Amino acid sequence: MASSAFGFTSLLVVLLLLPQAFSSSAAASSENDISDSAAASSPPFVPSASFRSTLQSTLIQIKRVASLISRIPSAFGDRRLSAAITDCLELLDLSSDELSWTLSSSTSSPSSVPGGGIGDRRFDLRSWMSAALGNQDTCKEGLSGKFHASVIDDGLDTITSLISNSLREVAGASGGAGSRRLMGFPEWVSPADRRLLQVSSQPKSADAVVAQDGTGNYDTVSDAVAAAPDHSARRYVIYVKKGAYKENVEINKKKWNLMIIGDGVGQTVISGDRSYIGGWTTYRSATFAVMGSGFIARDLTIENTAGPENHQAVALRSNSDLSVYYRCEFTGYQDTVYAHSLRQFYRDCRISGTIDFVFGDAAAVFQNCELSARLPLPNQKNAFTAQGRRDPNQNTGFSFQFCNVTGEADLTNATPTYLGRPWKEYSRVVFMQSYLGPIIRPEGWLEWDQNFALDTLYYAEYMNYGPGSVLDNRVKWAGYHVLSDSAMAANFTVAQFIDGDLWLPATGVKYTAGLSA
Repeated sequence: MASSAFGFTSLLVVLLLLPQAFSSSAAASSENDISDSAAASSPPFVPSASFRSTLQSTLIQIKRVASLISRIPSAFGDRRLSAAITDCLELLDLSSDELSWTLSSSTSSPSSVPGGGIGDRRFDLRSWMSAALGNQDTCKEGLSGKFHASVIDDGLDTITSLISNSLREVAGASGGAGSRRLMGFPEWVSPADRRLLQVSSQPKSADAVVAQDGTGNYDTVSDAVAAAPDHSARRYVIYVKKGAYKENVEINKKKWNLMIIGDGVGQTVISGDRSYIGGWTTYRSATFAVMGSGFIARDLTIENTAGPENHQAVALRSNSDLSVYYRCEFTGYQDTVYAHSLRQFYRDCRISGTIDFVFGDAAAVFQNCELSARLPLPNQKNAFTAQGRRDPNQNTGFSFQFCNVTGEADLTNATPTYLGRPWKEYSRVVFMQSYLGPIIRPEGWLEWDQNFALDTLYYAEYMNYGPGSVLDNRVKWAGYHVLSDSAMAANFTVAQFIDGDLWLPATGVKYTAGLSA
């Protein structure tokens, strides 16, 4: 008790001595536009002087807030507080990177940023700034209930407000939905990577092999990741032989273009059991966390075995831009897949869980995936999604196409199960051309907290089928839409929702860029 009191008193003195020039300004709201992708023929974005000046000011604010947070006392055996502080410093560092990429790309060629982006300045900028906008919320959520200082909250809010103002300029310069359709692999997936994705056996060109029987270079996935080169311009492949690897893997932001290949779902299993009840933040509970750009995973299972009684327990957390998850399985209960930020694609994956088990604020497309609800604790409700878009100018949201949305064998209609609920004010989720099983409640969607976000969210359904797809008794919210126009639905295909040049790989089956094969 005495040590704790001394720590917080010391912090108060530090805060009083530091400049407190943080101010909050409300971000102006704009119409919730569903046409986020820029037209291929639209003129390039030309940033204004004030845009660049605001970014520079934001980077200064980030340093100040990080300095404040680094002074929060984290001892006294409070693991969650320590984790929250680590999370915040990591997230602010990511925001700094994303805004630095934005500033660099907006003033010169994109060659100085990871992979050079995708070559579409406006789309790159909007993606990076959308990610930077949400990082501060994750920081505040981790600190909530553990430590409170108004100067830190005000500082985080100021950063968010400044980013929101700049993002509005980028979004305002965007044209209508693009018409590019790129079948198969995106241009940033090299021919060698395509062969790696298509091969059905051990890759001959693996740079490192992980095996528990002594036949590899490493015994753990974490050791192999740590040995991988930083800022690699070429694909670095780690082959993980079949086995159960009980470890928490974190791929930091310096590990670019990393690829992890297993021996198949249920054969190569990476397993952890961190949870919120176990003393971790939701962000830090992930069994497998990846931040490095250009990450690809294939043929493995990632699980969190904490169980429903331990509440938030993440299997996968992805902050990785231009990341691909192919033929992977993610299992858990609450908060299984944390699609945190940036651009992501999931193909032929299986995801299982209970409450909000696909959540976050990435721009993510899930194609030909199976989503399976599990049996939660008594009196709990299941929600497949909890998307966290907080600003109408973000290009983020979840699109599910050609998916199988169902429930585990032990799940009955006694457990209310919904397609999603709005975590943040502009939550955006679309299910289209998917099978919706009988476990889906007739109203389809669930409120988060009474009327919160019901007018500002964007939830939509298009040409789904199955017993859970009947629309007669769906919610009547202003933000809910039944799409009948294929041109509207096309906004949420990979070719348009995630720029046509970002189409993700076909691996032995025909993949669709638009609404039909």
